[in-house]
Amino acid sequence: MSISMQILLSAFAITCVMGAVAVKTNFCTMGAVSDAVNMGDTGRLRAWLFAAAVAMLGVMALQLFGISDFAVTASGDSAVPPYRTPMLAWPRYLVGGLLFGIGMTLGSGCGNKNLLRVGGGNLKSIFTIAAMGFAAYLMIFTNFGYNVFLQWMTPMFIDLGSMGINDQSIPAILSGGLGIAVANLEYMVAAGLAGALIIWAFWSADFRGSFDNILGGLVVGLAVVAAWYVTTGPMGQAWIEEVEFMDERPLAVGAQALTFVQPSGQLYNWGLSGFSPLMLTFAMFAAMGAIIGALLYSAGTRKFKIEWFNDSRDFINHIIGGLLMGIGGVLGMGCTIGQGVSGASTLALGSFMTMLAIMLGSALTMKVQLYKMVYEEDASFGKALIAGLVDLRLLPNRLRTLDPV
Repeated sequence: MSISMQILLSAFAITCVMGAVAVKTNFCTMGAVSDAVNMGDTGRLRAWLFAAAVAMLGVMALQLFGISDFAVTASGDSAVPPYRTPMLAWPRYLVGGLLFGIGMTLGSGCGNKNLLRVGGGNLKSIFTIAAMGFAAYLMIFTNFGYNVFLQWMTPMFIDLGSMGINDQSIPAILSGGLGIAVANLEYMVAAGLAGALIIWAFWSADFRGSFDNILGGLVVGLAVVAAWYVTTGPMGQAWIEEVEFMDERPLAVGAQALTFVQPSGQLYNWGLSGFSPLMLTFAMFAAMGAIIGALLYSAGTRKFKIEWFNDSRDFINHIIGGLLMGIGGVLGMGCTIGQGVSGASTLALGSFMTMLAIMLGSALTMKVQLYKMVYEEDASFGKALIAGLVDLRLLPNRLRTLDPV
């Protein structure tokens, strides 16, 4: 079996386990935001950040024992995507994250959650993923992304390299100002940030009182570490060396963990290529593994259930949500798993910016939906948006025109 096929099958195996556990534990990032915003329950939000902490510690261990060198994640030639690129593209992180957050709320879940729902029998998610994939294809494989977004965003990017900073990881940025060796500072930041997130997670009874929250966060975090090990460890290094000697290089070869918007766009590209084996990617096999893992768990526990749209409005919301996730996920260089766990594990500043933007976009969308549902015709979009911003303490209360709900 070729090294490329070993890599692809490893992705499938990792996410097959992750998919089953995520369904069992109801690990859901949109649900995490919803619980926190609407009910004050932070259990699933803490599970998400616990997963990021586990992934950070795993990446630290891979570097500490000399298994991987995450300096490769600073270049698009060696990483997919280059989380640590020295070009801090803050507009695309923020706008992409906001669009993705809005989209995942309209689409009843992020890319990963919709894949899991397909495995559980939810036919609505097939349409959401199809819309997401179409938009992601336009962003990745055509000039759409550049013409609509990057053309005006790029001049605002901050080139950290011109300041003598090698990449956008938090340790590298701090090192540029403190003069501390990056290698030493990297372990300190990773251990400190991961430790703080773990303490914060277990501080709450909402999290520590739920075995499912702990298990879900742990397994998702370890799945990201396993993916990094496969693509940056000895097997991954052999994979990169192998393709360098090929006349036709396969798509998306390089250091990568888990992300669930990119594969939907790559699926379109695979079909348009005539189903060329060179267009099969690590991310596509990871997405398929998540579906099969969810299917096996759902079928095994007799929870497999066919679901369909409630009405035409429900259909439209899911299509719009999918399109926004496809655009936002590629623009922001990742989704709730791609940036929120995989990217965060590299300590890239842009990953944390995208995470916050996703949460804000999702929370605001939920607030607008709530106010428009309660007040109906009395709540214009503008009034509902202002009320939501006030609820989230981003605007002063005097600007509110709708009573809190």
